[in-house]
Amino acid sequence: MTTLRHILFCLGWLLYCTPAFAGSQQVLFIDTLPRQFQIPSHFAYADPNALKGGSLRLSASGSFDSFNPYIPYGVQAAGVSLTTGTLTAASRDNPFVQYPYVAEKFEIAKDNGWIIFHINPKACFYDGHPVSADDLVFTFNTLMTEGTPRYKQYYKAVDHIEKVNPLAVKFVFKEKNNRELPVIVGQLPVLPAHWWKDRDFTKASLEPPLGCGPYRIKSFRTGYTVELERVKKWWGKDLTISKGRYNFDSVIYNYYRDRTVAGEAFRAGEFDFIVENTAKNWVHDYTGPAFNQGLINRLELKHSRNAGMPGFYFNTDRPLFADRHVRQALALVFDFEWTNKTLFYGQYTRCNSFFSNSELASTGLPTEQEAALLLPWKTHLPPELFTSAFVTPKSNGTGRIRTRLQKALSLLKKAGWQLKDGVLSNASGTPFTFELLLRSGSLERVALPFRHNLKRLGITMDITMADTTRYIRRTRDHDYDMIYATIPQSDHPGNEQRNYWASTSANTPGSRNWAGVSSPAVDDLINKLIGAQNKLELLTATHALDRALLWNYYVIPGWYSPVDRLAYWDKFGIPQTRPKRGVDIFSWWVDPTKDQRIQNSAYRSGDAGR
Repeated sequence: MTTLRHILFCLGWLLYCTPAFAGSQQVLFIDTLPRQFQIPSHFAYADPNALKGGSLRLSASGSFDSFNPYIPYGVQAAGVSLTTGTLTAASRDNPFVQYPYVAEKFEIAKDNGWIIFHINPKACFYDGHPVSADDLVFTFNTLMTEGTPRYKQYYKAVDHIEKVNPLAVKFVFKEKNNRELPVIVGQLPVLPAHWWKDRDFTKASLEPPLGCGPYRIKSFRTGYTVELERVKKWWGKDLTISKGRYNFDSVIYNYYRDRTVAGEAFRAGEFDFIVENTAKNWVHDYTGPAFNQGLINRLELKHSRNAGMPGFYFNTDRPLFADRHVRQALALVFDFEWTNKTLFYGQYTRCNSFFSNSELASTGLPTEQEAALLLPWKTHLPPELFTSAFVTPKSNGTGRIRTRLQKALSLLKKAGWQLKDGVLSNASGTPFTFELLLRSGSLERVALPFRHNLKRLGITMDITMADTTRYIRRTRDHDYDMIYATIPQSDHPGNEQRNYWASTSANTPGSRNWAGVSSPAVDDLINKLIGAQNKLELLTATHALDRALLWNYYVIPGWYSPVDRLAYWDKFGIPQTRPKRGVDIFSWWVDPTKDQRIQNSAYRSGDAGR
C-alpha cells in the first residue's frame, strides 16, 4: 500500500492538525492523540487471521415485535444493529476515536460549524444498491420528523443537512465550537431511501430490514429466536473496524422470559456466552461438572469504565416525589451496606456520583471554578451544595438503621407528612403509597428489605414485576412512580446529557430523563459542559452538574461491579490482546477442535441453531 499523508480533524483538546498514515483513512476524535497517530489496519484486540465460520448463540429477554428500532413503537428485536452501518464507528480501546465506516473521509470547519462526510464508494446495501448522499439526507430528515423523540433531542444542534454531491453530505450546526457535534453526527445510522420509499416508516414491522451492515436477518420466530447470517461479500470487510471481527457465519439470539431462566438455559448449553449481572448467581450457579471439566469457563475482568448512575429513580412529575426532602428521606431508608453484605456477597461498590468510577465524579466541596458556575443559580440549588460534601448514607451492615429512620421521619415531617397509627399520611389524610416498577427478579430480593424498612415509617411500596415489553412501554411513557434504572456515562459527556437531564426532555416519551428533571440551573450546567473548550473546563462543568443532581436526590444511588463477570462454553478462539473497555465478542471466533469437544460431551444440549 502506498503511504499517503492525510489530516486528522481535531475535535478535542488539540488545537493543531495531526498527520496520520494508513492509505486514505482519517479519524475523528475527542481527546489527545500522539502527533504521529498511526491508524491501525485492524483493532489491537482483533486477529485478522481469525477463522470464519460456526455460530454464536446469545440470549435476549422478553419478546419482540419489530425490526424497526428507530420509532417510538414496538419492541425491537435483538441484533438489529448488526444490519445497519453508521458513518463512523468506535473501538473498545478508545471511545473518543471514530474510525471510518460508511464515510471514508471528512472535512470540518475550523470553528466546528459544519462537517462534510464523504461516503465510501464501495458502501452498498444488501441488494447491491450503492449508499448515496440521498440515503443520508433521507435518514437524517426521517429520524428527525418520524423517529423516536430522542433523535430530535440528540441532533437538536444540527441546523440542516445538505447534499454536496452524490457521495458527500454536509451537516450544518446551529452551534459553533461544539467539539462533540461532528462525532455525534458520525454515529448516524444509514438507511436506504429507495427501500423505504414504498413503506411506512412510522409502523412497527417484522419485515427484515435492508441494511449495509455485516449481518442480515436470515430467519426468526416472534418471541423465540432471531437468526442473522454473515454477509459473505460484505463491502466493509477490509475496514479497520472489521478486520478480524464479525467472524461467525450466524448469530442467533434465543429469547427467555427472564434472566433466571436464561441462566439455566446457558448451563444446559442452549447458548454460548453470558454476562452475569447478579452476584448471588455468580457465586452459586456457575459450578458443576461442565465447569470442572473446562467445558465452561468463568472469567472476571477488571474494568475502568465510567459506571454512571444506576439506582432507584424517582419520577418527580409525581406530586408524591416533587419535594426534595421526601426524596432525601427515602434515600436514608435504603441500607446498601447490609444489602451488599447479605445479598451481594460484598461484590459491589456504592455509586457516589452520576459519573461513578471516573475522574468526572465530584468530591469534597466545590472548587473555586465550580462555584463560579454554580453561584449564579444559588437560589435554585440546595444550600447544602455550597457548604457540605455529598456522601451517600452509610451503615455498619447489621441492618440496624434506627437513627437514619428517625432522621428520615424528620425530613418527611418537614415536607408535611405525619406518622399516625403506623401509617404515614399528608394533611388531607392521604397515605404515602407508591409503586416500584421492576423487570428483573434479582432486583425484587433487593427491593423487599427496602420495602420492609419503608414500612417502619408507615410507607407502603408496592412492587410490580413487568415483562420486558410492558416495562419498555411504561418507561418509554414515563408511566411509573419509581424504577431501578441506569444512566450510562462515557468519559467524555456531552450532548447526550440533554436527553438525561434537560427540561426539554422531562416529559418527552422515549427520553432517558427518568427522574423528570426540569431545572434552569441544570439546563445551564449542561450547556456549559457541552461548550467546554478544554479538559479542565469539561471536568469543572461535569463536577458542577454532578453536584446539582446529587443534592437534589433525584435517585437513590445504586451500585456497580468493578469487574465484568463472564461465562462461556469453551468453543472459541480468543485474541491474546483484550479490549481496555470490556469484551468484544465479535472479535472471537469458533475453534473447530474445541467446538467438537463440546459437541461430544455429555453436558451439551440445545443444539438448535448450529
